[in-house]
Amino acid sequence: MAGTSGSPVEVVLAVALGVLFAAGTFLVLRRDLVRVVFGVLILSQATNVYLVTMGGIGGVAPIIGHDEGAVTDPLVQALVLTAVVIGFATTALLLVLVYRTYEEHGSIDLEDIGGAVR
Repeated sequence: MAGTSGSPVEVVLAVALGVLFAAGTFLVLRRDLVRVVFGVLILSQATNVYLVTMGGIGGVAPIIGHDEGAVTDPLVQALVLTAVVIGFATTALLLVLVYRTYEEHGSIDLEDIGGAVR
């Protein structure tokens, strides 16, 4: 029966992902809209790293006829690549919306513009 402790690489990745998710959540809960956008960006990138790690690290390419062993799932990598592009477009859209909010209300603080919503 295998032990419950992971390899050092898995432990470091788990801690790094925990820090990224915590930092992203912290930023999303701020009053400044730019920090909220950065929080969403960090959360999306942490999710991408999580998906890549779940697809397998350090495996071989899944080619027919290769020796048995750990393989890395290429589908996860392709989906994460698509998610990175979509995340970039979403971040650009959010930053444009923050800029328009600043032009309209003169502030990006959620407390200042909270009563100005029509």
